[in-house]
Amino acid sequence: MDAPNGSQDTEQTLDSQVKAFFDSAPPLQNRNDIIQKLNHFIQLNSLSSENGIGKRIVCVTSGGTTAPLEQRCVRYVDNFSSGHRGATSTEYFLKAGYAVIFLYRRGSFQPFCRSLPDDPLLDCFEATEGLNIQVGEAYSKAVKTAIVDHHAAVNSGLLLKLPFSTIFEYLQMLQIISKPMKDIGPRAMFFLAAAVSDFYVPWKDMVEHKIQSGSHILDVKLVQVPKMLSVLRKDWAPVAFCISFKLETDSNILIKKARGALEKYNMHAVVANELSTRKEQVVVVTIDDKITVQRDKSKADDDVENPLIKLLSQRHSAYIEDSKRMR
Repeated sequence: MDAPNGSQDTEQTLDSQVKAFFDSAPPLQNRNDIIQKLNHFIQLNSLSSENGIGKRIVCVTSGGTTAPLEQRCVRYVDNFSSGHRGATSTEYFLKAGYAVIFLYRRGSFQPFCRSLPDDPLLDCFEATEGLNIQVGEAYSKAVKTAIVDHHAAVNSGLLLKLPFSTIFEYLQMLQIISKPMKDIGPRAMFFLAAAVSDFYVPWKDMVEHKIQSGSHILDVKLVQVPKMLSVLRKDWAPVAFCISFKLETDSNILIKKARGALEKYNMHAVVANELSTRKEQVVVVTIDDKITVQRDKSKADDDVENPLIKLLSQRHSAYIEDSKRMR
């Protein structure tokens, strides 16, 4: 059946917006290096394991993107996100047997660092006699555990970390990641926890140098970032299992907004967070269910990401099995 004209027009409009965005974006300086690392990582983890099947691979996006206002950027519009959700979820995905592509904002929260203070270089180390440096006793165990776990994941080929800063870098890298992920079919998952800019200044419309501060009014024209979730689901990796997030401050509209995103972008699940309770509980919204997930408050070191990733891993396994039956 042919799509209604309105639907065709919408698709054409989105396609033109996507083309305009990527045509405007400055090319990634390390594009070839990223592609080489990705291909090696996915090939390594696609090799048959003991059960004759390659590993499940998840791309976790984490942190917020910036939208530069100048080509030689001094000022930018930021999307705040500490990256705690993505980094913590990465640890639990690794525990669940996944290989993880961690696409993260430079300077944001990192996996295996939850027990470290905010400024570990200053607080975790102390000087001894002879100006030698050692890990302070209070953080010795946490630092050693973080280092050991991090290097174990990276050296075993289960964790690939790729940094971004701008909305241009993020979406180009997400597109690059999608290509080899598309090849592994339903074993691929996208866990899209990054806070992505809604608006940007096209590169060709930016001033080259720093905007001067002589005027009382700064007139900047921002263009809406195309809704790439639709493109990811439809074109980039149509068989991958896709999870997005919806954050609101008003609990009365949260679930409605999550259901809207679920239907609009054809996600397999949307994780709904209320700002004030997001570290205690979330609601996983699917076509058939609305499941509240809470951290175990009887355990001081438990995270809501622990039961969340267990639930999503189970749903992903069921999705893979359903995909096999449909072949």
